[in-house]
Amino acid sequence: MESNKLVYTIFTKFVIALVAKEESDLKKTKDIVKKCFKVHPFYPSIEKVLKREKLPKQSAERLFDRCVSICEDFGPDRDYITLIFVLKEIDESTKNEDIEKYIKRLKKVVERINAGIPAPPLFNVMLESRSVLEWSSMHWIYYFIPKRKTNLKKPVLFMPPYLGNDYTTKFVRRYLKSLGFKTYKWELGVNMINSKYLPKLEQRLNEIYDIHQQKVSLVGWSGGGIFAKLIANRFPDKVEQLVTIGSPVWGIKHMKTPVIKSLEFLRGKQLRERNRKFIKELEEIPDMPITCIYTKTDGLVPWKHCLEAETYRDDIKNIEVFGSHSGMGANATVLLTVANALTYNLQENHNKTTIEKIESLFFPKFWQEKGLSKFTKLFVN
Repeated sequence: MESNKLVYTIFTKFVIALVAKEESDLKKTKDIVKKCFKVHPFYPSIEKVLKREKLPKQSAERLFDRCVSICEDFGPDRDYITLIFVLKEIDESTKNEDIEKYIKRLKKVVERINAGIPAPPLFNVMLESRSVLEWSSMHWIYYFIPKRKTNLKKPVLFMPPYLGNDYTTKFVRRYLKSLGFKTYKWELGVNMINSKYLPKLEQRLNEIYDIHQQKVSLVGWSGGGIFAKLIANRFPDKVEQLVTIGSPVWGIKHMKTPVIKSLEFLRGKQLRERNRKFIKELEEIPDMPITCIYTKTDGLVPWKHCLEAETYRDDIKNIEVFGSHSGMGANATVLLTVANALTYNLQENHNKTTIEKIESLFFPKFWQEKGLSKFTKLFVN
């Protein structure tokens, strides 16, 4: 999550100022906010605000403006959707007439801020050439990737990237199959990101569901992740979980990327004009575990579009890896992340082994931690 905890602490003060007019309102409002933010990464800071906050001295309007100003300073962030979610929860509980107005205003502010995500820089675009090395080296690296077999035997349906087919997902499918998962191709040829695939994907999902008589996990890479999310939203009763790999899972309406330009060139119309329903549906967050894998050196898709709102629910995870966009299908850390995500979300309890801890050396998150203690944690609980 890119935004600072200051956004959420000021927002908490704003909510209290908006709703709490008397002491009885104050306690009720604090309980609602506490419930909404219980799984939020900044909950300790929010809880401190809730403990010390009394009947507001500043006006709700002033605090709202300050919150908006801070969001504008931090820039685009998918996690702002959590603020809208909290306001809706409070609106349902309190029926305060002013909240609906602020929800509409906040939606416009968030859309305006999030429309400003820039296209991948030229340097990242040039770095996409390394995908040739990633794909060619995977043929021998594959045999050295740790394989922790599982008895889950759960079905997994894969969806390839834009201009890709089932061949492009072969390494991920092969790896998961070696672990014990039942893997399935999408069998629809080259992915041209066209809505005509959706009825066929629905049929494919039903076929796999009928075979196993259990929910199916969906894994989509790039444009394939778009279809995976749409199918997950439409059929939550048949989808176990969602894993996306470098996929623009929100904000496509304003997304700046060479991929959109090529789509518009091939179709002869702007994407936003042809697929408004498609784009609107993509903004919804499926009610199931979600793992979004992304790389900050993505040269085709702005990486912020590949993140879902981790603060929205505790079963939503964003995991950064090293590599190019075009090479994510042949990236060892991607293979490990997909396997780990599917396994963790299907098992209630899982303690990390030493081997899994050592694997964390290959992820950016490990190197972002400060201090030498991160190395001792590899061998000591």
